[in-house]
Amino acid sequence: LSAIGLLVTGCNASSRAPRAAHEGCEDGTVTLPLDPPLAPMLAKLADTIPEGEGWLYEPKWDGFRCIVFRDGDRIELASRNEKPFNRYFPELLEPLLAGLPERCVVDGEIVLPAADDRGLDFDALQQRIHPAESRVRRLAAETPSSFVAFDLLALGDASLLATPLAERRRRLAEMLAAVEPPLYLCPATTDPAVAQRWFTEFEGAGLDGVIAKRLADPYTPDKRTLVKVKHRRTADCVIAGYRIHKDGKGVGSLLLGLFADDGVLHHVGV
Repeated sequence: LSAIGLLVTGCNASSRAPRAAHEGCEDGTVTLPLDPPLAPMLAKLADTIPEGEGWLYEPKWDGFRCIVFRDGDRIELASRNEKPFNRYFPELLEPLLAGLPERCVVDGEIVLPAADDRGLDFDALQQRIHPAESRVRRLAAETPSSFVAFDLLALGDASLLATPLAERRRRLAEMLAAVEPPLYLCPATTDPAVAQRWFTEFEGAGLDGVIAKRLADPYTPDKRTLVKVKHRRTADCVIAGYRIHKDGKGVGSLLLGLFADDGVLHHVGV
């Protein structure tokens, strides 16, 4: 099994108007009940995993959020920021056409297994976003990505945004019952003890924490309705640079580094 397959197996064991198409879409005409772009449902940070009746728990993947629109032989991959992903992950287009129903909209995560098959490699995934077509094609062959599906937003002519998560999840599981790599159905549980085991056992293996969702909730684009509990690590870092926030007010992100024993400064994240 690949790293992603092992993670999925391990978790299971523990438990607006149509626009011009991008590569993978033929003529840009989308006849789905939901048109791209569509802002994904978001999560707010919490310190502990919520407990009680009516919660569904899923692993939080260390990858790129992606909403997949399939309409016949047309596929559009949209990022969390509603930008097209097709050109960066061409290796996913054929598997998605083969594994998804003819007309559907699916929310999920693009992830990339580490070269040693020990978890996921987010740094390598970031390298896939590159302007050079030749490099994109080479990396698609050398470091192929996978897609983990965790929500169903539309099927056929029906929008499921107003449908409770419990029903959306049931339909998604039915739809992907026989799915094959590089497509995966995200593991899920209603048991907070299982979610806590995921949080503890798979830290460092590509799972970034746990997501908690209410089974009765509809899908709410661009709203922080979900709950995320992330692994927290602390270190004394060097601030090597910064980026202004997209609203032009204040700092949006910091470029962080750590000195190695030999005195060389290494990038450790943003």
